[in-house]
Amino acid sequence: MGRKVILATCSLNQWALDFDGNLERILRSIAIAKSQGAKYRLGPELEICGYGCADHFYESDTLLHCFQVLRKLLESPVTQDIICDVGMPIMHHNVRYNCRVIFLNGKILLIRPKMLLANYGNNREFRWFSPWNKLRHVEEYYLPRMIQDMTGQDTVPFGDCILSTKDTCIGSEMCAELWNPRSPHVDMGLDGVEIFTNSSASYHELRKADHRVNLVKSATMKSGGIYMFANQKGCDGDRLYYDGCATVAINGDIVAQGRQFSLDDVEVVTAILDLEDVRSYKGEHCHPHVEYEHKPCHRVKLDFSLSDCEDVYLPTHQPIEWQFHTPEEEISLGPACWLWDYLRRSGQAGFLLPLSGGVDSSSTACIVYSMCVLVCQAVRDGNTQVLEDVQRVVNDGSYTPRDPRELCRRIFTTCYMASENSSEGTRNRAKDLASQIGSSHMNLNIDMAVKGMLGIFSMVTGKCPQFRANGGSTRENLALQNVQARIRMILAYLFAQLSQWAEGKPGGLLVLGSANVDESLTGYFTKYDCSSADINPIGGISKTDLKSFLQYCVEQFQLTALKSIMAAPPTAELEPLTDGQVSQTDESDMGMTYSELSVIGRLRKISKCGPYSMFCKLIHTWREALSPLQVAAKVKHFFQMYSVNRHKMTTVTPSYHAESYGPDDNRFDLRPFLYNTRWSWQFRAIDNQVSKMEVGNDYHD
Repeated sequence: MGRKVILATCSLNQWALDFDGNLERILRSIAIAKSQGAKYRLGPELEICGYGCADHFYESDTLLHCFQVLRKLLESPVTQDIICDVGMPIMHHNVRYNCRVIFLNGKILLIRPKMLLANYGNNREFRWFSPWNKLRHVEEYYLPRMIQDMTGQDTVPFGDCILSTKDTCIGSEMCAELWNPRSPHVDMGLDGVEIFTNSSASYHELRKADHRVNLVKSATMKSGGIYMFANQKGCDGDRLYYDGCATVAINGDIVAQGRQFSLDDVEVVTAILDLEDVRSYKGEHCHPHVEYEHKPCHRVKLDFSLSDCEDVYLPTHQPIEWQFHTPEEEISLGPACWLWDYLRRSGQAGFLLPLSGGVDSSSTACIVYSMCVLVCQAVRDGNTQVLEDVQRVVNDGSYTPRDPRELCRRIFTTCYMASENSSEGTRNRAKDLASQIGSSHMNLNIDMAVKGMLGIFSMVTGKCPQFRANGGSTRENLALQNVQARIRMILAYLFAQLSQWAEGKPGGLLVLGSANVDESLTGYFTKYDCSSADINPIGGISKTDLKSFLQYCVEQFQLTALKSIMAAPPTAELEPLTDGQVSQTDESDMGMTYSELSVIGRLRKISKCGPYSMFCKLIHTWREALSPLQVAAKVKHFFQMYSVNRHKMTTVTPSYHAESYGPDDNRFDLRPFLYNTRWSWQFRAIDNQVSKMEVGNDYHD
């Protein structure tokens, strides 16, 4: 009897409801797995229809088309002689489940429904699915006629069961089940399961990868075993980027690692592993009947082996150190891959960005340039899919991208929109960066449009608003800033729609936004201004991280123009200059620094703090710099700004999700947008606590 097994796990760039494309990518991954000798192929969660179908899961069409794809898979000669593990939604007894369908040689072996659903962060699985909460229970599932006719099976096992081959035992987990404190792999391992599979749709967040890796290692460190992790990759039609990282581990060690960011639609990771290594480890660490009583798993027996009697010469995979990306590399790669997926799947001809010469818009520009670098590298590496996509985007079937700057010129237009309040410094910084990344750059002046808008208002009302610097009120000052910002948005969309037409080229451009996560928190932007766009690659990234990212771009891409951009104070340049110099700065307008905002944002979202709880934490965090009274003032100021401007999040540009404290109103941060902005009860609680501390001097004891 053999003892070594070859296992394959995948990262697939699936697209919600793209059944043709999803089928092709699944078949391609199975073919690659077979070519590498694998006898078991694991794919990502809900790979047949795509994880991001959302309310399309309610539609019977989605279930129908999934079974039609499943039939194609069962019929295909590609799926013969290898156990295939695919994901799709299935309705059983009129209840919808998120399932794994495991089949071999045209026969379905079992259907395993997800038992622990993801219902946090961006996940809302309870909206569409029910958990299978019948532990160790298996029922008969009546197959649709289209499947019965093909397989000759009327029913198949459905429920909490495992697969027993002639040489080993395999148990399934699904995504959130790995993260749960009662993960199924614990009981399965105690019941003799040697190979654990996990099909996921795990999305990228900055600094998250190590959590996932540690969980995979831990799953087999305690009681031994092999762990296979599959994940979706790419943008499947939403704000999320699924970041791959297909993984194989054994006895607490990682032995095979897939890429976290790449433009490959299909990535297959295989590993050769020795089952006797698992048994030796389990023999020392795992004594199930001594530990506690448990109900044994239901086993589906299969006359098939993963190992081969002639495997003695197969070298097994050895432990490796996981190579993590720095946060700066993650910002460079994740949003860039997301932008590429969005561009090629949207049918547009490129991007347009209002480039102000500040940190935020420069960060967006650098991410586009990073995308061009990745595309050129993928073409050099022989990725024919990327080459076909590029040729379609630029409308030139003979084009082969080799230089990122030249590709950038073809697909990326930047535009500096000057007003009488713009400084020469920001104009030059925008021009220099555009020159270094190679974008097609325009300079235009918006003063004529601003005067035209104000002329209409004056003609109707007989009044002419003035800036604060010229004696105007706060309301006048704000209105004059907003009209500039909103005209920039209108011009951005005008040029995005017609600039290709003006050059005799087909297609339009996607408008890119450049508001960071901290500005969204406080609403420090104009509703429907030039931060409003089609998509925003930096909307989930903090200002602090963006500055570090730009420093990385200076070193990685030799973009020296970024040095002066980072040195300049952040400013909207919407108020009159003083002696030709900028007098308005973002941090002064907001009443707090970006680093302070980052701390406050994490407390609000991650730590679930209201005003009073936040104050109680910050008096200790900031005790070296601020008194309790000053801390109270900052907390109150933040919550007033946040609540006054929360309505802006209902219309904010869809942004790449990157930060665990993001304020995205779509799914991630579900809160009201009409508040009592006085926060009378909460602020009174803070004031009472400040008074007690000042009287008792508790803060300094």
